[in-house]
Amino acid sequence: MQIRTEGNDSIILTKILMTINILVYAITSIMSGNILVMDYQVVSFFGQANFLVFKGWYWQLITSMFVHINLVHLLGNMLFLLIYGSRGEELFSKLEFLLIFLMSGLFGNLLSLLGNPNMVSAGASGALFGLFGACVMYAHSTLKESLLTVMIYSFFMFFLTMGVNVNLFAHFGGLIAGLIFGYMISKSRKHENEIDYE
Repeated sequence: MQIRTEGNDSIILTKILMTINILVYAITSIMSGNILVMDYQVVSFFGQANFLVFKGWYWQLITSMFVHINLVHLLGNMLFLLIYGSRGEELFSKLEFLLIFLMSGLFGNLLSLLGNPNMVSAGASGALFGLFGACVMYAHSTLKESLLTVMIYSFFMFFLTMGVNVNLFAHFGGLIAGLIFGYMISKSRKHENEIDYE
């Protein structure tokens, strides 16, 4: 098992991502005139409004990962990011970490387009579920944990987030992408560590 540690900067990407999310929240709260809850128009512009994405606002698939609807939403996601971001930076290289975060979030947002055309959503949850999925799958592949245990744990976490106004498409898409990334990375490292004898 390869662990990626880099001294005092071992969670630098997690800190950077948290800072970006907090700064974006500060900006959107100023634009909304409310620090507790974001204005619908602000979220529609910077978050993901399906009807606007279908009209060509494809950049929302990325920006929505850094926009949060209210303060509780932000704090919950930042706690999740601190926990699984820290773990992810122990397990993966910086490039792998960023790819997992961004591609999982993107896949979750793309899957969200299958939902209500008028749906407006925002948040880092898809990307965070990707980090979570990658971590647990990597642990399965390298520490020989039961795949059944990994899947039960993963979908238990998924079902815990079910509720009113929760974008399950983003959560599910991010989780699946993360599980795939974790599996692929573990297999690539296993291949790198193989020694051929002649």
